[in-house]
Amino acid sequence: MKTVFSPRHAGHSGNVELDTNEIVPAYEKPSRAEFIRARIEAVGLGPIVEPQAHGLETARKVHDPAYLEFLESVYPEWLAAGRSGTAMPYVWPTRALRADVVPTSIEGKIGFYAFDAGATFVAGTWDAVRSSHDSALSAASLVESGEPAAFALCRPPGHHAGSNFAGGYCFINNAAVAAQWFLDQGAKRVSILDVDYHHGNGTQEIFYRRSDVQVVNLHADPLFEYPHFLGHADEGGEGAGEGFNHNLPMARGTDWSGWSKALERGFKLVSDYTPDVLIVSLGVDTFERDPISQFKLVSDDYPKIGREIARLRLPTLFVMEGGYAVEEIGINAVGVLTGFEDR
Repeated sequence: MKTVFSPRHAGHSGNVELDTNEIVPAYEKPSRAEFIRARIEAVGLGPIVEPQAHGLETARKVHDPAYLEFLESVYPEWLAAGRSGTAMPYVWPTRALRADVVPTSIEGKIGFYAFDAGATFVAGTWDAVRSSHDSALSAASLVESGEPAAFALCRPPGHHAGSNFAGGYCFINNAAVAAQWFLDQGAKRVSILDVDYHHGNGTQEIFYRRSDVQVVNLHADPLFEYPHFLGHADEGGEGAGEGFNHNLPMARGTDWSGWSKALERGFKLVSDYTPDVLIVSLGVDTFERDPISQFKLVSDDYPKIGREIARLRLPTLFVMEGGYAVEEIGINAVGVLTGFEDR
C-alpha cells in the first residue's frame, strides 16, 4: 500500500490549546505523524510519496469559500492586529447570538469560524493544512487509478471541520474533500466510515442533507464525550440525506468486545448502501492509553480492524484522523493498514 505524506505538516507546531481548565501545548503535534511514518518504513508497508499540489476547487464544494479564505488569512491578520503567539478564539456566536454577520476584527472572526479552542493557528498552519488536503487528494487519485487502497497520512486531521467551521484540531475536512473528488470523477456513491474515538461532527454536518455520501460514525457517546453537541443515534440525516447518516455511540470504557459489534453494524450499513468507494477516517484514539479518550482497545485489536475492513472488498482510501498516545500511534495506525493488506 502506498502512503502519501508531506513533511510540510511540521509547520503546524508549537501551538497551544484550551484543555478544560488550562492552556496547554497542543496534543495534536508533529511527532504523531512522524511516529506513523517511521512505523510504515519499519514494517515495509510500501512506498511513501509526497503529494502533488491541488487547487481548492473541490474543497470549495464542501466548505464555504469565505471560510477557506479565512483559514488562509487568519494568522497574517492576527499579526497585523498586533498579536503574537498562538491565534485562538475566546468568544463564539452561540444560541441567541447572531451568526449571520462576520466580524471585521480578527478576534471576532476566529470565534465566528470555530466551535472550540482546539483548532489554533501559528505561522505555518495554513501551509500544513494545504499539504494535508493535498495528501488526501493525491491518495484518492491512487485509488481512482486502480490501487486497491492507499493511505493519506494527513496532518492536521479533518473530521471535526464542517462546512464553515474549524475545531478539534481540524481545519479542512480531508475525508469530505476526497469524497467529493471521487463523485466528481464519476462515482455514484461514497461511504465514509469514521472509526475515531470522537464523533466526526464536521463530516456529518457537510453531508447531512445528501444521499450520495453515506456517513457511518463509531464513537464515544456525546452525552459524556467531546464534541458533546452532535453524534446521537437519532441523527439520521435530513431531506435528501434522510437515512444516510448513521451514528453508533458507545459507552465509556468500551473494549473490543463491544466495539467490534458496532463495527459489524457499520459494515452492514456500508454493504447495504453499495458504495463505489470507501473512505475510512482512521482515528486510533480508541486505544486504552490514549491521553484524551476513554475506550479500551489494545494494539492487537488494530490489525483485526484492517482485516475486517478488507472483507468489504471495496476500493479503500484511509485518511488519518486522531490518536494521541504518540509512542503507540504508529503501531496502532499501521496495524490497521497491515491487517488490511493481509486480506
